[in-house]
Amino acid sequence: MRKASPGLSEKQLGAYFALAEVSSLLQYAVAEHLRIDGDLSYVQFQVLARLVDAPGGKLRMTDLADGVVYSRSGLTYQARLLDQRGLITRSPSPDDERSVMVAVTDAGRDLVAQVLPGHVDRVRQLLFEQLTSDDVIVLHKVLGRARDHMRAAPPRSAKPRARRNRTG
Repeated sequence: MRKASPGLSEKQLGAYFALAEVSSLLQYAVAEHLRIDGDLSYVQFQVLARLVDAPGGKLRMTDLADGVVYSRSGLTYQARLLDQRGLITRSPSPDDERSVMVAVTDAGRDLVAQVLPGHVDRVRQLLFEQLTSDDVIVLHKVLGRARDHMRAAPPRSAKPRARRNRTG
């Protein structure tokens, strides 16, 4: 029988609720801006931004899903919508016929360039205006450590796929 774990301390509970609320409020405001200025969902923006930053503007679909921590099936749906709008292209991987490569198009790059200034302004106003430079350094260290710990045991959507051995 598993021993019950202790509850969270008052400080831990407060920090958890504050982080969850800040994350929700920030994501809501950013998603609203992206919808209005670019007709994009938050996930679609993440996909385009990651592709713009990727070498050659291309990534494997599974690497995209792992990076944005989104289900593979949900990301396939979002990619189809972006593809229909001409913002990305999808093609079989030349290295692995089971993999799909996703590439950002010029139209996708242009849309990221269009919405990015407003996105940055929204994040700056809502998150960083109230913080000192030292606060930002501490926040980066603390959240980076928490992220790295969570990535060590990622949710299913972010776990690398197991490679199947092909026999005969």
